Amino acid sequence: MTPVEKVKKRNSSSAYPRKAENLVKTGESIEREFGIPIVNKRITVTPISLVGASSCKSEDDFVKIAHALDRAAKKVGVDLIGGYSALVSKSMTPAEELLIRSLPKALSETDIVCSSVNVGSTKTGIDMNAVELLGHIIKDIAARTADNDSYGCVKFVAFCNVPDDNPFMAGGFHGVTEGDAVINVGVSGPGVVSRALDAAVGRDFEFLCETIKRTAFKITRVGQLVAQEASRRLGIPFGIIDLSLAPTPAVGDSVGEVLEKIGLEQVGAPGTTAALAMLNDQVKKGGIMASSYVGGLSGAFIPVSEDKNMIDAAASGCLTLEKLEAMTCVCSVGLDMIAIPGDTSAATISGMIAVGIRHIHQPLKSESIRRWRSGESRRGNAAKS
Repeated sequence: MTPVEKVKKRNSSSAYPRKAENLVKTGESIEREFGIPIVNKRITVTPISLVGASSCKSEDDFVKIAHALDRAAKKVGVDLIGGYSALVSKSMTPAEELLIRSLPKALSETDIVCSSVNVGSTKTGIDMNAVELLGHIIKDIAARTADNDSYGCVKFVAFCNVPDDNPFMAGGFHGVTEGDAVINVGVSGPGVVSRALDAAVGRDFEFLCETIKRTAFKITRVGQLVAQEASRRLGIPFGIIDLSLAPTPAVGDSVGEVLEKIGLEQVGAPGTTAALAMLNDQVKKGGIMASSYVGGLSGAFIPVSEDKNMIDAAASGCLTLEKLEAMTCVCSVGLDMIAIPGDTSAATISGMIAVGIRHIHQPLKSESIRRWRSGESRRGNAAKS
């Protein structure tokens, strides 16, 4: 058996069935018994650049591991698997560079494998060599998956100060500080917050803040209940609750709508950054009291193409790239799901990544870069990276 085959075996036929074979079944039973929807069931693994460092001598070796992850995740029935990742905030090892260069092939040939690259940290700064390389990689990912609306880019995130316990995709991986296995739960619910704010119309600012805190507390308690129940049934320790408001394109499930109910005329108008900062602050204050352990990203997501009110604001010209850059100062992610022309150069994409993580001097700041860009082989195709 070759070294690569040993890595594949360790990541597919052995570890996952023991630890994760009942994850989906357990999640579904908790949904039925408690009436709580669990939208996605996901697995994360140790960054593959570390797992495969001693065995993988080429890009294709890493791609074989990506295929093994894809098969294993499908076998246990989860929606996504994360951890095809590299941590290069200071510099790249040969193995890490091989993994990064393998991304276009790995993400185009697999269905549910997600990838992330951490290119900066508060302590070390930004690895600009990695940032420069990612500009080219993102264009290659989009081109290789152009016949599927450049979907490969949907499964990739560039990070700085990435947390070890993030349960959200595409940036999740099982950090090296974690134990053998752990249950982490991400709670969302911008729609719940939005409906709660209907009662705050015409009330003072203190009532508004208290409403957000109380709602975040209730949402987080539900997440804590699910996490502890899953931990008990699976025999795996409970890790953290990630208190993130993650929107969807559905009407009424929008972070932008929450910001507008706080008092903005439209997302992007003066006061947007302040409103977002206040929202994050109140969500964290309410959520921290409701959970034993809080971690992950824990903050509001601002993915433009996944949030109806932000889509409307961008279409009207009220929400601009410059305003989004300002908003990254106070939220848990950076430039996220933003449409850019398909002929955008690799240098420009690298520059946008560098700008998006320019605030890494802020302690404990975690930002991600995910970018929608139109596919180059078909006009109008889109991808996210």
